[in-house]
Amino acid sequence: MQIKNGKVFFKDGSFNDVNIDIENGKISSVGDFAPADDAIDAKGLYVVPGYVDIHIHGADGSDFCDGYKENIATISKYLGQQGVTTFVAATMSFDEGTLTQVAHAAKEFAAEDNCEGAALRGINMEGPFFSKAKKGAQSDKYIIDPDYDFYKRVNDESGNMIKLVDVAPELNGAMDFIDKVSKECRVSIAHTEADYDTAVEAFNHGVSHITHLFNAMPPFTHRDPGVVGAASDYAEHVELICDGIHIHPAVVRTVFKIFGDDKVCLISDSMRACGLHDGEYSLGGQKVYVKAGKATLENGTIAGSATCLAECVRRAVKFGVPMASALKAATINPAQAARIDDVCGSIEEGKAADILIMGEDLVPKMIIRGGKIIYGA
Repeated sequence: MQIKNGKVFFKDGSFNDVNIDIENGKISSVGDFAPADDAIDAKGLYVVPGYVDIHIHGADGSDFCDGYKENIATISKYLGQQGVTTFVAATMSFDEGTLTQVAHAAKEFAAEDNCEGAALRGINMEGPFFSKAKKGAQSDKYIIDPDYDFYKRVNDESGNMIKLVDVAPELNGAMDFIDKVSKECRVSIAHTEADYDTAVEAFNHGVSHITHLFNAMPPFTHRDPGVVGAASDYAEHVELICDGIHIHPAVVRTVFKIFGDDKVCLISDSMRACGLHDGEYSLGGQKVYVKAGKATLENGTIAGSATCLAECVRRAVKFGVPMASALKAATINPAQAARIDDVCGSIEEGKAADILIMGEDLVPKMIIRGGKIIYGA
């Protein structure tokens, strides 16, 4: 398979008029070679890497924590049809038995990948090491202090698929936990009451990432900058939910200005209602009500999103983020944050042939995953 005449997006944010050759599910060449007569003609269109969502709970009626391969397959198929070709599925705060079952299902699904939908390339362990005061939609009956052995057992069951572990650094034992876990995967600050100094200490111990910036953490103020201020000084990457509900458009623009487009990772944080109608759903064992696209618990707390990452990218551009910056934040940045950029996140030789072909509206006309056309054939 070859793609010709498109404006190919490179990970440095540039667009280049080059051709792409695909062999055995991978990109074998990117350059000015003469394409075959039957090459896919992308003239006048953008050719970009498939999107990478490193924080997603569910979609199309299924949740990762349902704990079965069939549920992961449903999420994968939905994402693939939207243009998300890689996902790092997020857990919720549950007991160890539940999380172990989820981890086992993830390992089995990833091993059987058939390139029909998005590839599951990791787990984001969101919980249970959180502050109950900033639990958000997490269930406080499962929230505990950081426990390395707990994490290790779950990760072992997953076949070492955990790419990110979230923690509130003010908790008892958190710094020792960060010291250990940061040697194995990314550690992210999340669902926390930490002040600036505590967050800085966590970065010094090995934290490098911030989960859904601004949400479930103290506000950023001029005398008490908190986690957000520490992140601006030390974070390698920060997540941003760009559904227009969690974060005001002006703040979205501000985050890109402060952090630059090399550090922002657009995420969906979507739950099972993504892709479905308004109504009653569940997340982390709690009832969630979706109205006009906004998901909340019974007490009004925002409970994840009902918006796919592909739509978050379009909304970011609508909010005033330059298209190249939005694309970096949905491709190479999250891939680097999850340490899977050797496989996906950019159009380079040797990487998976996960590619979107689309127009100015950023709605995919064709989606290629692992060298197979899964949409737009």
